[in-house]
Amino acid sequence: MTDHDETDEAMRPEEVIQDHELERAEEPAVPEEPSWAEEPSRAAEPSQAATADRSEDVPQPGEPGQPGGPGQDGKPRQAEAAAQTGEPKGAVTASVRKTATRRVAARSTPRKAPVASVARRAGELAASAVVPPVRPTTLAIDAGGTGLKAAVLDAAGKLVADRVRVVTPYPCPPKALVDALAALTAPLPSFDRVSVGFPGVVRKGIVLTAPHFVTRTGKPGEPVVGKLLAAWSGFDLAAELAARFGCPVRVANDADLQGLEVVSGSGLEFVVTLGTGVGTALFLDGRLAPHLELAQHPFRKDQTYDEQLGDAPLRRIGVKKWRKRLDEAIADFHRLLNYDRLYIGGGNSRLLAGHLDPSVTIVDNIAGILGGVKLWELPED
Repeated sequence: MTDHDETDEAMRPEEVIQDHELERAEEPAVPEEPSWAEEPSRAAEPSQAATADRSEDVPQPGEPGQPGGPGQDGKPRQAEAAAQTGEPKGAVTASVRKTATRRVAARSTPRKAPVASVARRAGELAASAVVPPVRPTTLAIDAGGTGLKAAVLDAAGKLVADRVRVVTPYPCPPKALVDALAALTAPLPSFDRVSVGFPGVVRKGIVLTAPHFVTRTGKPGEPVVGKLLAAWSGFDLAAELAARFGCPVRVANDADLQGLEVVSGSGLEFVVTLGTGVGTALFLDGRLAPHLELAQHPFRKDQTYDEQLGDAPLRRIGVKKWRKRLDEAIADFHRLLNYDRLYIGGGNSRLLAGHLDPSVTIVDNIAGILGGVKLWELPED
């Protein structure tokens, strides 16, 4: 690797990162409206055409061709009417005007549907709009180094409730994480199973490494706290969550979970996530390879990819220099893996639009949730 990159601590004024560029894509503790949500059905309201005053459509006395108005010859026809009815001229005129007035009033008064029938129809429409989710339903959790996110998905991978998010608590021993996830998901509807994306190496639901959670604040490169390291090493996260939620639980690396949602299933495909730290996942013809913590390998200046490309260095050195580092990392990964396709996700991937080779696919961060259903399509460990 090369060490010719910029000086990290010395940022030129023009390269100072803008707040609006680095603002987190999601704010904590605010439920989000899913794009699929439909408004509740409402009873149809009378249209403007139905309620508008239609008196202008009623022929008025004195108009051409109408009783009391001139005929085709322009002469009054009251005499004709009087002759036909045998009534005085004045009586005919009053009768005609009274009849026209009644017609105007009848047509200009809006008709109202009975209140009871409108309410009943609204209830029927609302009931018909509620479609039960296709089971089994999955509680999908993305346990990130910065935020904990969760949503319930149906069997087709569609959201059946608003996605929820809270800030990851620190220090974060296992019990703190489990308690935080239980509180986060309490408002969500019921589910049949749970999928968890975890920022570390997990095998058969047991945590082998937890780079963020073994430090005091979760930032890459921070000193490891001995008690946290001991607590997380070998912790059976799947079993603990299964006991808490009362249903089956599967846990996988968070980048692996995101990759399950986005890969095409053909050739060697590589997934990189950019957030608090860096995550990686590798797939061959759609099959997930054993997880390799490539982000923990040395990259530059005796630091790992995680330490050089995480959120903290991005804020310190600025977007321009951070992008330059990422280009160098991508070249390293390609030399190492010779992958066919590259996908880049995570919260900071939004800073890369228009700055990458067109062959690179930028992945929406929601993929870390949506991959939860596909985790259950894999064979059991």
